[in-house]
Amino acid sequence: MALPHADDRDLIAADISAYLEKQTSKELLRFITCGSVDDGKSTLIGRLLYETRQIFDDQMAALEADSKKIGTQGTNIDFALLVDGLSAEREQGITIDVAYRFFSTSKRKFIVADTPGHEQYTRNMVTGASTADLALLLVDARNGVLEQTRRHSILAQLVGIRRVVLAVTKMDLVDNDQGLFEAIAADYRSFAERIGIDEWIAIPVSGLTGDNVAGQGEAMGWYSGPTLLDHLESVPIDSAADQAKPFRMPVQWVSRPDQHFRGFAGQVAAGRVAPGDEVRILPSGRIGQIERIVTRDGDLDEAVAGQSVTLTLTQEIDCSRGDVIAAVKDPPHAADQFEATIVWMADEPMIPGRGYWLKLATQTATATVAHPKHQLNVNTLEELAAKTLDLNAIGVAEVTTDRGIVFEAYKDAHGGPPNRTLGGFILIDKLSNATVAAGMLHFALRRAENVHWQALDVSRETHARLKGQKPAVLWFTGLSGAGKSTIANLVEKKLAAMGRHTFLLDGDNVRHGLNKDLGFTEADRIENIRRIGEVAKLMADAGLIVLTAFISPFRAEREMVRRMMAEGEFFEIFVDTPLEEAEQRDIKGLYAKARAGELPNFTGIDSPYEPPESPELWIDTTKLSAEAAAETIVERMMEFEKR
Repeated sequence: MALPHADDRDLIAADISAYLEKQTSKELLRFITCGSVDDGKSTLIGRLLYETRQIFDDQMAALEADSKKIGTQGTNIDFALLVDGLSAEREQGITIDVAYRFFSTSKRKFIVADTPGHEQYTRNMVTGASTADLALLLVDARNGVLEQTRRHSILAQLVGIRRVVLAVTKMDLVDNDQGLFEAIAADYRSFAERIGIDEWIAIPVSGLTGDNVAGQGEAMGWYSGPTLLDHLESVPIDSAADQAKPFRMPVQWVSRPDQHFRGFAGQVAAGRVAPGDEVRILPSGRIGQIERIVTRDGDLDEAVAGQSVTLTLTQEIDCSRGDVIAAVKDPPHAADQFEATIVWMADEPMIPGRGYWLKLATQTATATVAHPKHQLNVNTLEELAAKTLDLNAIGVAEVTTDRGIVFEAYKDAHGGPPNRTLGGFILIDKLSNATVAAGMLHFALRRAENVHWQALDVSRETHARLKGQKPAVLWFTGLSGAGKSTIANLVEKKLAAMGRHTFLLDGDNVRHGLNKDLGFTEADRIENIRRIGEVAKLMADAGLIVLTAFISPFRAEREMVRRMMAEGEFFEIFVDTPLEEAEQRDIKGLYAKARAGELPNFTGIDSPYEPPESPELWIDTTKLSAEAAAETIVERMMEFEKR
């Protein structure tokens, strides 16, 4: 079995409670290993586990057996097999997924994330780096600093890792050459200076022999610096610096076990707080005072960054999940437009203008990303022009949310650890729920602070009352040739004959004016629908019944428009026609041109149409005539007005 360190065994025998308390109170260092393919990351972590006595007897026996069967070190133990848990990793001898391992010494506890080196798994590396205090960057002594070395250094710097260890591995394969080690360190030094990495150290190591991992090796007697483990045990940890920042705690949950208790649960992201402190609730700006700091083990006199607590206030103040409790004199800001660095992590490219879920701390909002200002070339650090971001691309773009969110700049203004909780975010695809990007906020755009809603004396309710009707948006969607415009036109005529105030926005007509600058790429289609949605919203605010006839092929954009409207005023009408039928009705010859390759990005041919999943009305044009469909829709509108 794995044995405790020698200086702990006597304490265990004398007082097991004191030993457990000692383990609990140890500092925790989180770090990642990263670098290029086959730089020896897994072998080095395996050696660390071995040297710190973290391997049980049965694990050791299994490791020895696996080393003989599938190892890459001949008759020697292959320490990489301790970490490469996926069968695909073991078969190929590479790391694919992020593997987390815990180990401890007498001085400190550690969680290490072994991240993949392949470029196509850069997104996995970002995941591992998101909570790390230090990056252990491995460089194969035979290859020196490579493109992936620079990429991972930039990513580490972007996510706020301030301390780097350059572990020059496999020194045993280059005869422990001092000159080669110093040349690699000098090469990395010039690159680190360019990207702003100041706190770094180079250590020559051999994961296979253990030299300079936990103890000095005779083979590299020329090296007089610390071993890798010595450095990991002594490097400063960011958590202490976080406690010196102003207090912030995002609210995760409102605890209301009975009518006598109402508390706000969350993890303290920065600073410290004590009963009696005044705090500000954001984004509302209301001020309250801390009454108690409640935990499972009893009330605390003070809570600091990293602790999970429940706070109660002396006043009854509206506060819910997503709000932020902060220091009253130094609160964060709220805005809805930002500049941000984005690391794209999805196979499909970013679509400017599309709505994604943005999650920042406990806040969730709909966000759209503009065309990138530039994309970063990780080799030259050039800022390149780009229309979108592909897998593993890093760029700077403006992000707009549908409501104000509480934030801080990711990079600390005073050179301290990054504001990860209120400065870092992820983007989630609304259809697949897959995380597609990670981002770091720079600042709020000035227009977000300078443009305000103007209060108007004549409300949308007044407009509707003057017209004697309920405003609504009838959103006709379907393939080209399905009959959307024909049916919408008939519906408007019938409503007008009944004295209703209407307006029809037709796809072709709008592209002659408002949207004549847009093409038919996926990004332009999204912007087309966004603009139409905004116009339809203004018309509905004026009390009109708005009819729109657009292909609007993507569910996410139709849902975006639905959220723009008042509750219950959006009616999605799916004009369902089989593709074959739509082609037969095509008097303009558009489908024939699309099939001949003359019309690229044509919906139904080489661009997808995503049918509604639960529309308010489903019109099957193979069973209903245009006149009958219009009657059905008008009847539904009359029912709506009677509610």
